[in-house]
Order: sequence, then C-alpha cells, then structure tokens
Amino acid sequence: MSEDALPTPTLLRWERLRMFSFWSFWIGVAFFGVYPTMNWITSLRAVRLHLYVPAELAIPFVPQFIWSYLSMYVLFFLPLIFVPTARMPPLGKQLIVGTLISAALFLLLPAELGFVRTVPGAAPYASLFSGIFGVDRPFNLVPSLHVIYSSAITLACADFARPRARFGLLLWLVVIVASTLLVHQHHLLDVAAALAIVWYLRRRFEVIHD
Repeated sequence: MSEDALPTPTLLRWERLRMFSFWSFWIGVAFFGVYPTMNWITSLRAVRLHLYVPAELAIPFVPQFIWSYLSMYVLFFLPLIFVPTARMPPLGKQLIVGTLISAALFLLLPAELGFVRTVPGAAPYASLFSGIFGVDRPFNLVPSLHVIYSSAITLACADFARPRARFGLLLWLVVIVASTLLVHQHHLLDVAAALAIVWYLRRRFEVIHD
C-alpha cells in the first residue's frame, strides 16, 4: 500500500468517534429501555425481596461520596482516550449484554433497598439527592448496573493504559464501587453480582485478543 493510500490521522479520528458514537447510542437504547421499565414493574410487585443481611444496615451514609458515585458518567468518555477503535465493539457488547442480563435478574429477583433514604439538609447535597431519589426508585438492585458499567469500562481502559494510569483507573473504580454502598444506593450482594457478571462478560467478549 502506498503512503497516499494510508488513512490520515483525521480519518482515523473520525472513525474512532464514529465507532464510539455507534456503540454509545445502542448502549443508551439498552439502558433507557431496561432500567425505567424494570423499576416500574418492580414498583407494582406485591412482594419484594430483601436481599441483604441486617448487619449491612450499619454501613454509614456518607453524602460526600455522591461525587464519586456520579463520576461514573465521566468514565463513559474514557474509551475515546484508552481503547483502540477495533476494540470498542467488545466493550460495547459487554455493556449491552450486561444490561440485558441485569433486566432478567431484576425480574427474577424483585428486590427493595433496605436503607431508609435520607436527603441531607446541607447544600449542595440536598438538591443532588432529591434529584436522584426523584428519578431512581429503590429497586433494580441485584446486580448493580452502576458497578457493571463502571467495572467494564474501567477494566477495558486499564487493559490499554500505562502502569500509572492503570493504577489510577483501578483506584477510581474501587472508590466508585465503595460509593454505591456509602450513599446507600446498593447492598453487598448487588456489588458482588455485578462484579461476577463483568468477570463473565470480559471472558465472553474479550477486549484483548493478543
């Protein structure tokens, strides 16, 4: 192939953005098709499961961790930096299939949060938690989609990151996972189930084939 026939950096960037946008669209379709629907269905159930042990209710509520919790949404843009274009489809498939597996489990295990939801009195936490509680009902627990998305994206990025960046990504992931408990959005089983699903998905749709 001649040098004139090689893709230009601009074309490569556009292809990368196109691939990222394609999978982002379908992940969004899967999430918005599943999450609100499953929450609504579980809200109609006469019996809902309490899938936690009483000792978990002693986990402290730390409203400051809401920033870590919400930082998951920043992770969605990191594949543009770390994940090669050709390796974006396996990650996209992990997130879509993970969403569908979660939908099935939400139906089979209609769980209800054991923590009493508390709106902090101080700003800006009062408005933040009021907004979250207004759109997110205390169902859709097992597994935690928050942990599935955070883990799948972070681990895919870490696969291609340099050692220091990899360490930072993994530390970020640990904080996000902890935040799901410390802002009382999930229980331990929700987190464990999500990590098990990501473990399976990473082997089913490998990001690295080398």
